[in-house]
Formats: sequence, C-alpha cells, structure tokens
Amino acid sequence: MKNLLGFFIGLFLIALPTAAQQHGGGRSGPARGVGGGYVPARGPAPHPGPAPQRGGAPQEHRSFADQKGHPEAPHVHARGDKWIGHDTGKDDTHYHLDHPWEHGHFPGGFGRGHVWRIEGGGPSRFWFGGFYFSVADYDVGVCNGWLWDSDQIVIYEDPDHDGWYLAYNARLGTYVHVMYLGR
Repeated sequence: MKNLLGFFIGLFLIALPTAAQQHGGGRSGPARGVGGGYVPARGPAPHPGPAPQRGGAPQEHRSFADQKGHPEAPHVHARGDKWIGHDTGKDDTHYHLDHPWEHGHFPGGFGRGHVWRIEGGGPSRFWFGGFYFSVADYDVGVCNGWLWDSDQIVIYEDPDHDGWYLAYNARLGTYVHVMYLGR
C-alpha cells in the first residue's frame, strides 16, 4: 500500500510541472490571447467583398489593438485563429504590385507545420533556410519589435494580395505582408 501511495505521489509530482507549462501551438493559446509561441492552424480567409468604408482620404494609421493587452499591429487571436487587420480586400493599394511573383513562388511550405527561425537581416531583407524576403513598405512600422536574428515565423499564403505572403511571428503573435525574393 505504501508503494502504491509513493507511486501516485511521484506521478503527481512529475505531472504537475508538465500540466502547468504553456505549450506554444496549444489549443488555449497564451495568457493574453496573442503570441507566446502560438501558431495558427491556417491563414486568413479571403476577404468577402470590397474594403470597409472609412470615409475621406485613405487612413494611414489604423488601430489594431482590439482588446486590452493586444498589440498595436495586425495579429492573430489564439482562440479561433481570428486574423485581426486582414480586412482591406483585394483592392488595397498598399499591397498592389505591377509584377506579382516576379521572384517566383516560395517553395518552403506554409502553415503550422513549417516554423522557421529568422537568421538575419531586417525588414528590407531577411532570410531563413536560404530563402529571402522583404516586408511591405506599408507594414514596416508594425514589425519594429521583431528579432531579426532569432524570432520564429510561419509563412502563410495571402488570399487577397497577389505577390504577397503573410509572415506570422510566433513570439509576438503579429504578422506582416512579405514578398519572396528568392534563394
């Protein structure tokens, strides 16, 4: 009986720290609901129609902090994989390219099963695994917290903007539009 009790106490002591850990990519996501190693299961759905009307001249600064504690950048909610900020549709002039895919298509794989570590560079040109990318000029201001030599990112296809991909930063839970520059 003492051996059985000792076995259960030992099992409990082993299981307690494991249960307390927060796993990136888990269903519950990080405590604040964004980032913390969480990786969305899929990219955003295509925008269903024209861009939302904002009135007047195009708005150059948008607010993305949709909840207290969420970043002031496009981000993904860990619960439900809701992509905040990917709502301007195909006609968004900020992401228009005269020659989409001019450097070819990214061959490295997309989504949760393809997590990459940035190896160097900066917004104008960064790389991982021998693949090179550039952040869209319009998005440079929202990736200033990225670590260009160590952050883990996941590439998703952009369903609305030809020639662009979405680079999701697992640490921060934010994303930017990126162009593939080749190998």
